[in-house]
Amino acid sequence: MSYPPVPPQGSDINVTWAFLEQGIDQIMIRLEEGMTYKRYMDVYTVIYNYCTNSKGSQDSTPIQTRGASLGGRDLYLYLIRYFQKHLEGLRKECEQYMGVSLLEYYTKQWVKYTQASGFLHHLFMYLNRHWVRREIDEGRKQVNDVSTLTLTSWKECLFDHVQHNVMAAVLQLIERQRNGETVETSLLRNVVESFVALGVDETDPTKSTLDVYRVHFEQPFVSATEVYYKMESERFLSENSVTEYMKKAEARLAEEENRVQMYLHPSTHRPLIQTCENVLVRGHAEIIWEEFQNLLNQDKQEDLYRMFSLLLRIPDGLEPLRTRFETHVRKAGLSAIEKIADESVEVLDPKVYVDALLEVHKKYNDLVQSAFRGEAGFVAALDKACREFVNRNKICKTSTSKSPEQLARFCDSLLRKSAKNPEEGDLEEVLNSIMTVFKYVEDKDVFQKFYSKMLAKRLVNGTSASDDAEASMISKLKEACGFEYTSKLQRMFTDMGLSKELNDQFRERMAQNHDASDMGVDFSILVLGTASWPLQPPSTSFNLPDDLVKTYERFQKFYQDKHSGRKLNWLFHLSKADLRTNYAKASRVGYTFQVSTYQMGILLQYNNALSYTLEELQTQTNLNMEQLAGALGILVKAKVLLLENGGNVGEPRSRYELNTDFKSKKVRVNLNLPLKAEQKVETEETHKTIEEDRKLLMQAAIVRIMKTRKVMKHVNLMQEVITQLQSRFKPRVPDIKKCIDVLLEKEYIERVEGEKDLYSYVA
Repeated sequence: MSYPPVPPQGSDINVTWAFLEQGIDQIMIRLEEGMTYKRYMDVYTVIYNYCTNSKGSQDSTPIQTRGASLGGRDLYLYLIRYFQKHLEGLRKECEQYMGVSLLEYYTKQWVKYTQASGFLHHLFMYLNRHWVRREIDEGRKQVNDVSTLTLTSWKECLFDHVQHNVMAAVLQLIERQRNGETVETSLLRNVVESFVALGVDETDPTKSTLDVYRVHFEQPFVSATEVYYKMESERFLSENSVTEYMKKAEARLAEEENRVQMYLHPSTHRPLIQTCENVLVRGHAEIIWEEFQNLLNQDKQEDLYRMFSLLLRIPDGLEPLRTRFETHVRKAGLSAIEKIADESVEVLDPKVYVDALLEVHKKYNDLVQSAFRGEAGFVAALDKACREFVNRNKICKTSTSKSPEQLARFCDSLLRKSAKNPEEGDLEEVLNSIMTVFKYVEDKDVFQKFYSKMLAKRLVNGTSASDDAEASMISKLKEACGFEYTSKLQRMFTDMGLSKELNDQFRERMAQNHDASDMGVDFSILVLGTASWPLQPPSTSFNLPDDLVKTYERFQKFYQDKHSGRKLNWLFHLSKADLRTNYAKASRVGYTFQVSTYQMGILLQYNNALSYTLEELQTQTNLNMEQLAGALGILVKAKVLLLENGGNVGEPRSRYELNTDFKSKKVRVNLNLPLKAEQKVETEETHKTIEEDRKLLMQAAIVRIMKTRKVMKHVNLMQEVITQLQSRFKPRVPDIKKCIDVLLEKEYIERVEGEKDLYSYVA
């Protein structure tokens, strides 16, 4: 191809432009034909020569740079007119197309135009670098580098005239895609890129904005999206179930997320998805909320998760679900307890009760973790519901202390020696589950009191299944409630260790001072601190059998020598013994009776005679009638003693004879059995102790608060007491008032004169 000769240096603008226009045409219209390096350099040189030639330039204010006078205004104006003419031709072509054809033509020309503008920008580099830069620095408006000029020209001469048709075609194509048709997304991507590229900041052409994209693309696109989904969602819901609608909404939101990735600018993500959420979720939230109960009832975890995920997208979308979930869990817990509840709470198996609580908690905790992804609001709703049905169910209708009592009894059954004890690993798991219920128990002081009593029995009777398990449970309680809560429990174990050492030392002393025949009985003792052990004093006097007196006195002396200032209080009602027998005709080797100390006191009398009246036994043992009758009742029931002439145990002048024909399949016969009446009394006494302890705790809290605040209003004092004590138990308002009255009488606090509801601390 032949090209016109290069105009000589110093040629005017008309000659210069005639040559340049052919080169520009080749780039703008026939770029695919290519341009030789020589041709490119000829065009570049002509532009350079014109810009550095003062004669050819019509600039009013030439400046000197490197010895040459720089110009370029005429060249810049001719370039503007060229772009206007070129783009007017493209615009007329665009007006002949509609729909997809328009998008195909528009994007084809845009791609071609932007590629060409890149070459032109480099060709006119000298113009950009000097003349354009000088104009911009001097504050000339409407002057930009060639690259920016190509964009502003496209916008003014083409885009502003065809953008409505282009956008209509874009929305039509996107709607077809939403309707399931396959469309050419590259067309949409190129259109979006053009809208973004045309956002030139007029105050600073070197910067770009998204104004054109937002006004001419994003706003109509988002508005059309809202209209489309509003119509579709209403139509779909009228023909389908809520669960099917949620699947549809989930799919549509995923599609729009993908649409942003495929061809939209990232900034559109928020307004687009927010609009979709408002239409698809917020607009139908009431209907979705109403379906929640059905899904809960049917345990549809997948649908529940879908509902959770959708409603999580809108403000306060989950709150109604949390409220309904809490109500549902509470009802489920109450219903579970009603199924196992009996008229008599005392006969209820603690394991059955705790298992029922745990089953409900586990079911809905799993649901919270899986369907609701452990969201804090649902966790709180679960906790609140569990706290309600754990503390206020059919078993607890008389008192909220029934739950902690049953929990303590279940712990006792687990930690006490039994053939049913779980394996070590399983036991740890069960103890962890117990702590789950314990977390919801309000009256933690009740649990502490019953647990400590049962622990004391296990330790005293040597029936703990495992020291490790005991230590593990105490560690869990300490972690949950603090050191103070478990300090006495830990002290019990310390006393057990010290008692073992004391027994060893006593045996060693006896071995040194007395021969084996003089030792009397095999004797072991527990010396326990009164402050740490919840052990009741004996309710009756008791004459120690002569066989034990010598050992008893020796230990008394041994202990007083070792600890001169201490006093030993003997708890014979908690002691036990093994008695070897040789009187039974049916046994060659004799039986061994496992008995309480009171039973031992009774049976040892039969070494002297075979028959005693009730009055004689009472005189010999010095037991009160209640304890004596209870011990005799077990011995008669086991047929160790026979009640002569019929009658009932404990009747005046009744006589008890040793049964020399006693028979048993076991060599060791356990006669040390608790009486149900005693157990009931012990439980009642424990509850009384708890009430007394609570009064002292409330009084201490009131004094502590008043000592700090000095003066305080009645309402504020009540609230502060409840706040401080609620980790141990929930104080009742009437009880707090009574404690305040007690402290007023004791003059720890006083009413402020003239202020009926104001108290002050008395120092």
